[in-house]
Amino acid sequence: MIPFIRTPDSRFARLSNYPFKPNYKDIDGLRMHYVDEGSKNADPVLMLHGEPTWSYLYRHMIPICAAAGHRVIAPDLIGFGKSDKPTNKNDYSYKTHVDWLLNFIDQLELNNITLVCQDWGSLLGLRLAAENSDRFKAIVVGNGMLPTGDETVPKAFKIWRAFALNSPWFPIAKIINTGCFKTLSPDEIRAYDAPFPSSKYKAGTRAFPALVPISPDNPASSANKEAWKVLEKWEKPFLTTFSNGDPITRGGDRYMQKRIPGAHGQEHITLKGGHFLQEDAGAEFAAAINKLLEDIDLKSSVSASA
Repeated sequence: MIPFIRTPDSRFARLSNYPFKPNYKDIDGLRMHYVDEGSKNADPVLMLHGEPTWSYLYRHMIPICAAAGHRVIAPDLIGFGKSDKPTNKNDYSYKTHVDWLLNFIDQLELNNITLVCQDWGSLLGLRLAAENSDRFKAIVVGNGMLPTGDETVPKAFKIWRAFALNSPWFPIAKIINTGCFKTLSPDEIRAYDAPFPSSKYKAGTRAFPALVPISPDNPASSANKEAWKVLEKWEKPFLTTFSNGDPITRGGDRYMQKRIPGAHGQEHITLKGGHFLQEDAGAEFAAAINKLLEDIDLKSSVSASA
């Protein structure tokens, strides 16, 4: 049994613009929280957050996509949000997170999934989609990538990684605020800090930056290279919605557009915002997802009638 800690529910009381009913699944003895909005009969839109955020990041996008007729599912990764938080950094690994997410979509019996991912949501989601391609119908990536350790590492990421590993001070909401064009309100600051009452709740947030493959000998490097072999043949819709102000993932959209067949001919967009584009351009991000799915449905209808 992995030792873990659970954030008290009182920390999440009366959060601004987060009215969603909590849902939980048991994942290998750990409780994973998720938002599940919209028609349960509709194909799922799986929104995966990254580091050090939680499903609150998608609060403005969930209602827009649900109102368009989609089932929107936004889990909190283990170690984040309302999900349980293993207290030992060594209990977090890239593979373990992928396995936890696979367990999650297995339990919910999700298929025909549209993946929406950003930051670590992309590192996990793109692996998950590549290794379970028959369960996914489309991918939307905003400010994310699937690194193998062969890429040039941006200076901004090196600085962030060193800070996460070594700084005794790790203020979650202030970190998120620096990654936005907008200034977070006091209510938003409280919401992003809510999952982490003290440093003992932050093992996952501390672990994630060190797990990113920045050299070919990283334990996840070979699995990510195998995933890229699938993505290089991926012909299902693949849309990029990067922002114009992210120094960490800048250029990743063009890289994927060239390398992934399903990205060819898509209406890729560049949104105004920082790393956390859900905060700066959430409505536009959600509209792009809805437009992609509308186009998919239209093409499907035309093909069926031909």
